[in-house]
This record gives sequence, structure tokens and C-alpha cells, in this order.
Amino acid sequence: MAACRRVPLLLLMSILLHVHPIRGQNPVNNVIVNPVARVNIQAQNQGAAPAAVNGGPPVVAASPPRRRTSGWKLAEEGACREDLTRLCPKHFWNNNLAVLECLQDRKEETEIAADCNHLLWNYKLNLTTDPKFESVAVEVCKTTITDIKECAAEERGKGYLVSCLVDHRGNITEYQCNQYITKMTSIVFSDYRLICGFMDKCREDINSLHCGSISTGEKDVHSQGEVIACLEKGLVREAEEQPGAHAIGPDCKKAIMRVAELSSDDFHLDRYLYFSCREDRERFCENTPAGEGRVYKCLFNHKFEEAMSEKCREALTTRQKLITQDYKVSYSLAKACKTDLRKYRCSVDTNMPRAREARLSYLLLCLESAVHRGRTVSGECQGEMLDYRRMLMEDFSLSPEIVLHCRGEIEAHCSGLHRKGRTLHCLMRVGRGDMGAIDNLCQKALQILIQEADPGADYRIDRALNEACESVIQTACKHIRNGDPMILSCLMEHLYTEKMVEDCEHRLLELQYFIARDWKLDPILYKKCQGDASRLCHTHGWNETSEMMPPGAVFSCLYRHAYRTEEQGRRLSRDCKVEVQRILHQRALDVKLDPELQRRCMTDLGKWCSEKTESGQELECLQDHLEDLVSECRDVVGNLTELASEDIQIETLLMRACEPVIQSHCHEVADNQIDTGDLMECLVQNKHQKEMNDKCAVGVTHFQLVQIKDFRFSYKFKMACKEDVLKLCPNIKKKVDVVLCLSTTVRNDTLQDVKEQRVSVKCRKQLRVEELEMSEDVRLEPELYDSCKQDIGRLCQNVAFGNAQVIECLKENKRQLTQRCHHRVFKLQEVEMMDPELDFQLMRVCKQMIRRFCTEADAKNMLQCLKQNKNSELMDPKCKQMITKRQITQNTDYRLNPVLKKSCKADIPKFCQSILNKATGDSELEGQVVSCLKLKYADQRLSPDCEDQIRVILQESALDYRLDPQLQIHCTDEISRLCPEEAAAQEQTGQVEECLKVNLLKIKVEGCKKEVLNILKESKADIFVDPVLHTACALDIKHHCAAIPPGRGRQMSCLMEALQDKRVRLQPECKKRLQDRIDMWSYAAKVAPAEGFSDLAMQVMTSPSKTYILAMIGLSVCVLFLFGLLCGRITKRVMQEHKDR
Repeated sequence: MAACRRVPLLLLMSILLHVHPIRGQNPVNNVIVNPVARVNIQAQNQGAAPAAVNGGPPVVAASPPRRRTSGWKLAEEGACREDLTRLCPKHFWNNNLAVLECLQDRKEETEIAADCNHLLWNYKLNLTTDPKFESVAVEVCKTTITDIKECAAEERGKGYLVSCLVDHRGNITEYQCNQYITKMTSIVFSDYRLICGFMDKCREDINSLHCGSISTGEKDVHSQGEVIACLEKGLVREAEEQPGAHAIGPDCKKAIMRVAELSSDDFHLDRYLYFSCREDRERFCENTPAGEGRVYKCLFNHKFEEAMSEKCREALTTRQKLITQDYKVSYSLAKACKTDLRKYRCSVDTNMPRAREARLSYLLLCLESAVHRGRTVSGECQGEMLDYRRMLMEDFSLSPEIVLHCRGEIEAHCSGLHRKGRTLHCLMRVGRGDMGAIDNLCQKALQILIQEADPGADYRIDRALNEACESVIQTACKHIRNGDPMILSCLMEHLYTEKMVEDCEHRLLELQYFIARDWKLDPILYKKCQGDASRLCHTHGWNETSEMMPPGAVFSCLYRHAYRTEEQGRRLSRDCKVEVQRILHQRALDVKLDPELQRRCMTDLGKWCSEKTESGQELECLQDHLEDLVSECRDVVGNLTELASEDIQIETLLMRACEPVIQSHCHEVADNQIDTGDLMECLVQNKHQKEMNDKCAVGVTHFQLVQIKDFRFSYKFKMACKEDVLKLCPNIKKKVDVVLCLSTTVRNDTLQDVKEQRVSVKCRKQLRVEELEMSEDVRLEPELYDSCKQDIGRLCQNVAFGNAQVIECLKENKRQLTQRCHHRVFKLQEVEMMDPELDFQLMRVCKQMIRRFCTEADAKNMLQCLKQNKNSELMDPKCKQMITKRQITQNTDYRLNPVLKKSCKADIPKFCQSILNKATGDSELEGQVVSCLKLKYADQRLSPDCEDQIRVILQESALDYRLDPQLQIHCTDEISRLCPEEAAAQEQTGQVEECLKVNLLKIKVEGCKKEVLNILKESKADIFVDPVLHTACALDIKHHCAAIPPGRGRQMSCLMEALQDKRVRLQPECKKRLQDRIDMWSYAAKVAPAEGFSDLAMQVMTSPSKTYILAMIGLSVCVLFLFGLLCGRITKRVMQEHKDR
């Protein structure tokens, strides 16, 4: 064992305590020897030490006479008499130790005589080097020595005993011994040269660092505590790798840390700090008793107070830095956690050097790991840990790694900030990427510091956050116990709400950025999921890290397992899944809270989303550009979107915006712990309720737009149809294409009447939901939207998306559309007419009327049902108007009228093939085929089914001219000129057609005149086609033609015969209208004579006077026949006469 292994000088300081009364004991002054005599002895026995003593003023001038009695007192020496009188109260004078403490603890600006300085130095040196005084320690600490086995075994007579007692000072319970050891240490720590071995171990470092002089003459011997402070600062500079830092030798380094450790219980023992903070102690810690590190802790707590002197703050920081290098420098922490450190084997890791093991960070991580694993750590130790974790968060400079690796960032972005944790938060903001790039080593150092401080367990550790969020916590989170980990979750729940303040928002996001990168830093998540993480994700212990596992990897693993079905394999426990959902809800607030997303999408965020700075916009932007993203970013965005489709509550901002509509219409599905896409489906279905606000509508629509990019993004559709997609639509990814593929398959199977549909029942059901949702917004039909984007901007720029309003606008302006858009709109209408349930506007406007009139109607016959009830008195005017629009659409092209198309499938190619031949595949027929069929109806040449459908069309168009596309095309100008009032009428009852008939002679446009003549021709075939005439003659039909079935002009012929029969009296109005019709038909016959024999025959057959005409034709034929017979007889006789001749 080395001669000065510990601090043997303290041994002899025990004598000093014995020199003074202890609990009433008599002083043992007779053991005190002449200081000069002891110096002479020391000069003979020590090598280098004499130089240290003899280097001062002459011994004679400063020393008392050699013959000193056992009652020698410092106060009696002439060298110190004047200083003693000036500085020390008289009741100190009889106690050498009190005199010594008084003189060496004087105020900094107070000087004492050099001779007195030297006398005190010799006195202390003699005390701390005479082995005789060990016997006093044996006497005072007899019981303690017996209890402490290590000290009982020490060899006596070499000064080791007291060193051992100092080492075990925390275990001394005997009052006299404890007071003795504690009191004596102040003598040694006043001068580094009095610490045995210190000078030898640190001589070179002292000279290299220019910390002081080895000789007493060059420096005030009582200020030699500054030398130790200088060495401590050098040690800190070395740890921080500051430029020009001197590498302190390992022996000196140990000696420095040992001195700091031994001075940890009483701040008087740290002479530099004592003198630097003496006034601050009186200001802030006046009532704090010395001992057990209490004054240190008090000063640490006031370190950033404005009234704290800069010199004291600097000294406190230096001491805190030493504590971070060796936790034993904190007396209270080492004492409080001693048992727990031993219990959890935090000091026996053989894989790392002692220097690492002693670091505060290692202690904190080890004990925090025990706490997080549910182990018991004493409350006293946890309290100490809390204090030092808060200390680390308050002052970034206490972390050498931060100082070393973040120097550039601090200078560039965070210089001049008052610490109080603000500099650290500034670095966090840089780490988030809000203030430029950050060095990887700095980022790593910040992450390590956050783990060491573990502010996620108690927000109060983060002083900057605590101060910024105090008001929010008091209002929004007052129901949570102070210091509870759920406070942070509560703050996140109120992020971007009215209760949140801007400063708190920034501090919270800065901290959460780093917590999100290590799942262990969320204590609740770690507690609930550590078993699942170990089982499913192969994680390590709380204080262990894996370089192979990137930030956020464990949580990514957890959430992938959170939404697995039982068939897909192992799942998370219920408690863990709840916590995973909580974290996902929080991460949805800010893309930077998802490490995997930010890491993989950094390039794409800069490329596509640099202008999207508001909350939630960045993820929406990435989803909008999904096809443009690099593969690894597209994968992670796709996974998150797929996850959100199953549980839309992850989208926290959307849920906040949609809270009113959820409460009113979706509260039942919202309360379900497992969402499975029901909530989003409910929001879509109630998208146009009065409770729906703009933010919610925009959010829901955006999610719908994202869903069309990939069928996997619609959870219910994916689960219902995944097998059908794999079988029927392989290699198709876009949802809209998958829907089209499956719906086409369903339609073909239906048309072909196959026995078994290829698409499963559950998929067909969900397919219907998807088709209905897509019909609501043109943007949900990508091909239609892309084809018509230019037309929308030109024709529908003021029309809002949603409610199918843009689609309706395109339909109304169909004639002005570009060819590509027109084709797409026509195809859409064709689908809607085949399946009216997909016509969003029709179903929305006529929702109540459908319930009233068509509850039993099949979905595909819904429009047909509405048309049949269109003229009911109970029909809603808006619905009636919408039905009329759809009728107009159907009459423009037979392909848009499925019933007509089916009924006339044989008649159309038979009679109208020329029209079909002229038309191109993409063109619309503008009602030409329907007009063709109308004419053939008048000629009575159609099949019965087709005739029935054309009759309905004729009846409807006779009441409303808008239902006749050809009339609309050719007569628009003439209607405006001749029939403006009739056309402006809200209710169309055939007035416009009647006006055109009456003004037939005034019509100038040949095409329009031809259409009016066609109407006249059609009206001859059936009185129902002429609503004005039918209304005028309704009573007469009932009285005179009731037995005659309608159609084929039969009732019209009946009325004409009645008109000619003088015995029948018709109603004046009917008679007048009939006479007008006869005049019109006469004019029509002149203007448009028959074009051939067949046409002439049809005119005769459809003429109201056909009986007369046929009778005359028959009579003519008979006359001709008789004439022929007569001519034949004469001719035969003449021929016979010629023969006879």
C-alpha cells in the first residue's frame, strides 16, 4: 500500500478536534507540539516536502519560542495578534481550531500578515503529518472502527486509519467521531499541499496548466484551493475536448476526483467554491444547514437566478461537471442511492472501465432501467435522481458530449441564450430540422442526454417545458396528478387547440421529437409494451441500445403487429395496443414525430412539400404525391395510410375537426375500441350533414382521394374483396381500377344471367358502398377528373367539389365540353342510367320521394319509379326538376335509356340503321334515334314493346318541349322569338309545342318547321301525344269513345267521326281544337307531301278521315272494276265479229 494512498493528513486533523471541547470533554492541549519543532522534524523525514515548508519566510520571524508548554495557543503568537484582534471574536481565542477557521475563512478582500500566513501553514502541516495523532482518532472513533471492518484492518502508525474513516464517512453513526472527521477536513482542503501525495501526483499538471506555484512565497497559501479549482477546470476542458486542452495524468485525475468526492458533504471543504459563493449562500441558502451536501443542492437550485453572482455560477457549474464524471462527487446522491446501486449491480459491470461506470449518466440509466422494469428504487434515491436529471436538462454544458459535438450548432444558432434548458431546447429545434442541418454526432449526443434525463417520466425535469406549459397544464391537464407521465400525453392531445400556447407548443414538439425516436422514453408505452417488444421485436434492456436498430424501429415493429388479425399471426397485448394507438394519434400531428417517415421521406418532403408548413399538411402532401415518391418513402406513407384506413382515429386533427358530426351521427362506431374502417365510412355517409364543417369535409374528402390511389387504403374494401381482387383483377393496384374491374365483372355476370356470380357476396356489398362514395365527387373518378380538368376550370370554376355538383355542372354544359371530357361524361351517364343509385345528385335530391313512392322498387328501377310518380301532387318540386333533367338526358341518346334500349333492340337497327352508320363511336346521337322511332310509331310499324316505350316518351315530351332534343336543337331561336312566355313558365304542360303548332306558318327555320310537322304527324297517331287536345276533349272521349282502346289513332278517329256526325254535340273547346288540328294536318300535308307510296299509305291510315278516304278509294276501285268488266265484254264481242268475218 502506498504511503499516501488516501488522505492520511486528515488523520492528524482529528487531533485538532480533540484539541477542542467535544460534548463537554476537556481539551487535550498537552499533545500539541511546537510548530517549528515539528517543521524541523518534517524537514528531516520528508524528501520534497521540506522545500515546500522552507520556501516561506524565515522561521524565526514567524514562529514562537521552542519551549512551548502543552497549553500553547495560536492567539498568543505575536505574528497573528493584530489579524486576530481585527478579524476574530475574543471567544474564539482560546480554541486553536476556531482561530484557524476564522483566519482561513476570512473574506476574500481581507489580507493577513505574511508572518501569520506562514505560522498557520506550519501549524496545519504539523497537525497533518504527525503519526502520534492517530491515537486520538482511535480513542474518539473506537466504536466506529470496530464496526467498519475495512478500517479495523488498516495498519496502524502510517496514517491509513483516518483515511479509511474519511472514505467511510457516510457510514459513521457515532456523533463524536462523525463531528471529528467532518471538522478536520476543512484544514486539509484549504491547501492542496497539505493533502498527502497530491503535490507529487499533480506537480507536472499544476505547472503545465499554470494553476499555481509549488512554493509558498509566490502565492497566498490560504488561497491554494484555487489550485484545485484550476485543476478541476482543466479536467473538465479535457473531458469536453476543448481546443488546447491539457491531458491531465491519470494519477492526478484520480486525486482531483478524490478531493472533490471528499469535499462533497460540506461546501466549506471546496475552498474555491466556498469563497466564490459565500455571499450567495447567505442570500439564497441562509437557513440551509451545512453538511450532507445540502448547501450544494440549495445553490444548484438557484444557479440560474439573476441575483446569483457569475463567479459562484461558474464554480457551481464546474462542480456539477465533476459530478457528471463521477456521481460520488455528490454526497447526497451517493448516499441515497448506495443500496440501490449495489442491489441492481450498477457498479459491477466488468465490460466497461471504472471511469465510465462512475459517470452520473451510467448511474441514472442503470437505476432508471430498474424503475422502468417495475423494480423498487428507494424514494430518497429517486428524489436525488430527479434533481440531477433536472440539472442535466437545465444546463447543456454539463454534458461533455453536447459541448464537444454541438459546438458549431450552439455558435451558429443558440449562442447567448440563458441556459435554464433553453439552449438545449434550441439544439433540439435544430435537431428537428427547423433551423438548418445538424451534425450526426450532435444529434446522437442530444438523444443520449434525453435518455439520461428521461423527461418523459416527469415533465418537471424539463424546466423550459415546465415554464412554457404551466398555464396549459393548469387548465387542460389539471385532472392529472402533478408529475405524472400522462401530462405529456395530455399536452399532445391539446396540441393545435385553443388551449395551447405557442411557446408550449414549440417546447413540446422539440422534446417529443427525441422521445419519438426511442420508444423507451415514453414510460407508459414502455411499461405496457416491454413484454411484447421483447417477444416480437427482439429488444434489449431499457439502458441498452443497438446500433443495428435505427430510430423508431421498435415502435414500427409494434404498430405493424398492433393491427394484425388472428389469422395473420402474433398480435400485441390489449394494453400495449391501446398505448400504440395513443402514440400513433400523437404522431399524426406532426410528420417529424415519426422517425421512420422522416428518415425515408426527407428528400421527398423537400421536393414536394417544402411549402406545407402547417400541422398535418406534410403527410397530406406526401399522400397527394404518392405516385411520385421514391420507393422507400412510398412504402412507409402507404403503410401509414393503410393503417389509418383501419383506424381513422389515428388522424387526430381530422377527429378534432369532425367531432360535431361524430357526436351527432357516428358516436356508436366512434366508441368502438376496434374501428375497422366503420368511422370513416360513417363520416363519408354523413359528409353533407349540417354538423359537418369545412375542415372535416376537406379532411374526409382528402382521405377519400388518397384511398383511390390504392385499394389497400380502404380497409373494409380490402378485407371484403382481397381474394376477389387476387383472382379477378391481379396486378391492378389503384382502387378506382379495382372497383371498375370488379363492377364490370358483376355487371357482365348479371347481364349473362350466370348461375353463380364470380364476385363474392361480401365483396359485392362493399363494392356498392365504394361505387356510391366515388359518385359523390368528380375527383374520386380520376379518369373523369383528368379528362375534364380543363373544362371544369372553364365552365365550373365557381362550383364547389362534393355533392356531385361539379359532375352536375359538366352534365348541364355537355354540349360545350371538349371531346375527351364529353366522352367520359357520357360514359358516366350511361353507368348511372343503368344503375340510378350511383347518381348521387338524383339520390340526394329525391331521397324523401324515394322513401315515399319507391320503397319497394329495385335499385336499378329507381328512376323509372320516380318518372311514373313525377306528376303526383305529393312530388317534391326539386325532385321533379331533377327527374326532368334525367329524362332530358335519356332522350338525347337511346343508350342512356336502358329500358328503351332493351325494348327496341330489334326496331333500332331495322328502322334507324342509317343514323347509326353515320354516328362515330364517341359521338352522342342527340335524340336522332328516338326521333326516328317516334316517326315509326306514327307509322304504326314498331314492335309492341318498343311502341309502349315510345308512347311514354311522346307523352312526356308533348308536355315538356325540353324532353325533345331535336326540337331543342332546331327550335331554340324560334321558341325565344315566338313563344317566350310559354317557355318561361315554371310548369310545362305542352304550351310551347302548342305555340309552335299555332305559329307554324311563322316559323322561318326549316329544321324547326320540320320538327313541328313531325309533332303534328305524331299527334295524329295518338291523342295522348297532344296534351292540349286531350285536355280539351277529355269529357268527349269519356262520353263518345270510352269503349275504344287508345293507340294507333283509334280515339282520334273516333273524335273526328263525332265531329263530322251532326247528331253528336262535342264540347266547344274540343270542337275548336279538333278543327284547328284538321287545318294543321291539311297544311302539313301540303308542306310535307308523302315521299313515297308507303308514306302515302301511312298518311291515309293515320288520317282521322281514313274511313272516308278508304271508302272513296274502294268506290273508285269498284268503278274501275265494273268499267273493266264492261270494256272486256265489248272487246270480246268485237274480236268475235272480226273472226266471223
